[in-house]
Amino acid sequence: MIHSSEVRGRNKRWNRAQRFLCAPKVVPYVFVAPFILVFLLIYLYPTISTILMSFQRIDGPNISEFIGLKNYRKLFSRNYFMALSTTANYTLWNVLILVPVPLLFALMIHSKLLKWPNFFKSILFIPSLTSIIVAGIVFRLAFGSLDTSLANKVLGMLGLPARSWLMNSGTGNFVLIALTLWRWLGVNIVYFYSGLQSVPQELYEAAEIDGATAMQRFFSVTLPSIRPVLIYVITLCILGGFSMFTESVALWQQNNPGGVGRTIVGYMYMMGFYKNDMGMASAIGLTLLVLVLAANVLQLTAMGFFRKED
Repeated sequence: MIHSSEVRGRNKRWNRAQRFLCAPKVVPYVFVAPFILVFLLIYLYPTISTILMSFQRIDGPNISEFIGLKNYRKLFSRNYFMALSTTANYTLWNVLILVPVPLLFALMIHSKLLKWPNFFKSILFIPSLTSIIVAGIVFRLAFGSLDTSLANKVLGMLGLPARSWLMNSGTGNFVLIALTLWRWLGVNIVYFYSGLQSVPQELYEAAEIDGATAMQRFFSVTLPSIRPVLIYVITLCILGGFSMFTESVALWQQNNPGGVGRTIVGYMYMMGFYKNDMGMASAIGLTLLVLVLAANVLQLTAMGFFRKED
């Protein structure tokens, strides 16, 4: 039997713990504790481990040898620069297409130029719900090398010769960008449409009274008002470009002659899991981290993110 003194002791301890956790100075730390734990376990610890592994030669789970900068010296090879070129090219087109095109569609929907705007928003958003593997298989079949593939049939109707779309870098990148545009167009439209809805109508009316044209209203009212959304979308495009992996695997799998379609993340995956060189893969991952940080800092600086508001 549990004595009453033990029950009173437990209640006192519980009350003390409750008063401690509910204290005004402690409550904020209780709420941020889950984030701190997730950050330490999922972000900080893997990052530190990756830095250490990049200076090691790893032959097994518990077998490692410190080799200094040898992984970084071996890193800058032809395959690495090909993967970097593919990634940079993909990221550039990702930004150049997936920012202005969704913005144009969002402007058309917001300005009521299209009938049934909700229908178009739904239709354009549906591809983002599709499995990227399924979408990649469909695009791989549509842009196949056979004369019977959809893309080559269209070329045949135009009197143009068939192409091996996925066998060279030029047309391969075109298919990759087309897949990305098809899948993420609707998501960026929703972002821009949400930003446009937050622009006060009084600003447009004042600009119209001052005699501003539609183009002047766009550059003087719309763009400055949706600048935070614009920065967010560009940042997502840069991150998505540098971290792209699934789309490449879905299109080429491992049948990419000469490294066509192989990105930095794909090259890191190949070195880590196919070549069993986790040290080299860690070095590739760190260079990718530096590239992403540099690209985003440059983009945020160019967009005036770090500039103090008047």
